[in-house]
Amino acid sequence: MSNEIPIFKSWVPDWMIKWAILLMMFPSVSLFGFFTTNTSGTAGYYGIEPQDVQFSVVLFYASLASFYPLEKRFFRYLASRNYFIIGVLLLIATSAGCYYARSGTAFFILRFLQGVFNGGVNTICITLLFSRFSSERSRVIGYSYFYGLLLCSSPLTMLITSRVLDHYDLAALYKLMIFMLVPPAILLTLMMNDIRLRKKFPLYQLDWKSYVLYLLVFCSAGYALIYGQTLNWLEDWRIRAAIIVFVVVLCLFFLRQKGLKRQFIEIGVFRYKNYVLGACLLIPLYVCRGSLSISTNYFSAVLRTDPIHISNLMLANLAGIIVATAVVARAVLLGKPIRQIFLVGFAFMFIFHLWMSFLFTSTTDDSQYILPLLIQGLGSGTLLVPLVIFVVSSVPAASSISASGAGIFFRFIGFCLSLSLINFFQLSDKSRHYQSFRQEVTATNPLSIEKLQHYEQMVHSKGLAADEASRAAQVLLNRSVDTQTQLLYAIDYYRMLCFLIAIIMVIIALSPYINRTVVRLKGAQPAPASY
Repeated sequence: MSNEIPIFKSWVPDWMIKWAILLMMFPSVSLFGFFTTNTSGTAGYYGIEPQDVQFSVVLFYASLASFYPLEKRFFRYLASRNYFIIGVLLLIATSAGCYYARSGTAFFILRFLQGVFNGGVNTICITLLFSRFSSERSRVIGYSYFYGLLLCSSPLTMLITSRVLDHYDLAALYKLMIFMLVPPAILLTLMMNDIRLRKKFPLYQLDWKSYVLYLLVFCSAGYALIYGQTLNWLEDWRIRAAIIVFVVVLCLFFLRQKGLKRQFIEIGVFRYKNYVLGACLLIPLYVCRGSLSISTNYFSAVLRTDPIHISNLMLANLAGIIVATAVVARAVLLGKPIRQIFLVGFAFMFIFHLWMSFLFTSTTDDSQYILPLLIQGLGSGTLLVPLVIFVVSSVPAASSISASGAGIFFRFIGFCLSLSLINFFQLSDKSRHYQSFRQEVTATNPLSIEKLQHYEQMVHSKGLAADEASRAAQVLLNRSVDTQTQLLYAIDYYRMLCFLIAIIMVIIALSPYINRTVVRLKGAQPAPASY
């Protein structure tokens, strides 16, 4: 492609092009969770609840994913450099809007618009990146670049934001995002020729009806999964309404696609067994990836580790991702059985969750978590690239773009399901353990009396009066109970995931037809909504 169309100016070396694209893609993919690394801070900044912050991420994801099939038409209509400049300017404008906004409603609207505009910038960057990888073998490297950057964006974002928030308030993140977008955008604009990456296609017969239906499917599913546990699921009319909307609109969407000559999403891809299997495997993968937030929350809430040290610990996770992505790309190129790669990746995930379930204690050395976090990175890096390649290769080459776009829905469900499961365990499992502890911690229990006396002596020795020491000891005892309930909830959740991963590994081991899928990436590239 790069030989036929002069995408970049002749004086620009290939290595500079690739680095400029990656530098542009990093803030673009980081935008997904960049402003929600400090959930409580973001909630206080806009006067909303922490779950509203989670829903803002879901809204960003939903708008990006649902607009992708429609966005391709705008991409083909406008000249590539102009489209890129417009997308970057709109992203900068929405980031500035988030900086000045102070209400939750404005924040939701801006996050929705960010998702739409982010898809356009991602599409340009991905297309430019894959223009440097023309052969089928080299496109495997392209997939590894893109999804490796995607996985690395989380620990890298944590590394950056923790240091910014240590010196400045939350508003500084919005300025930082603008500064991260501008330099690589200027560099890419100067390097690109004013050409089209695709043949111009007029903007007529845009399927807005399918877009609205598809968007409602995402939003209703996300709303039910995020707020379900807080609102007691079917006991609240809003959750019932969201579930009804999801079912009805999903049926209407599929019925509409069957009657269209040019489908919004090609539903024929679901006829292929390996495609459905691969897409479904994306759900537990994203659930396992999401569980890492429990570990980081444990570091913060139980071990009282500051965000900078947590981000330093996550460097082990980053190293695991980089190593695994590089190794697995080589394995795919050598034609290693993809089923074995899946089994190795889920085995890494199993080891991480089982190991961490034994390391959750109230006092320990941070260095004990380096190896488990490295293993989690190895698991994520081993699974994501082969899974996406497997999904895209499971359908005919002509349907690969639709397969990539339809797979977004499964990634979205996996992401939302992870948040929903964590919310469920936080509210129900912690409550169950807390009630169990409260029944044991009574005035007649010798152990609780001994613990209370220990706390009283400890605070009294620091100079507090006897009555103040008694009240302070009760506070410390309640805090100890809360810590233990949090530890038990984390252990229960991780062991539940161990059981889930074991079942998935058995299913993969008993599915020999997985190896029949041949890697076919000619003309295929990732969808921009690939978080």
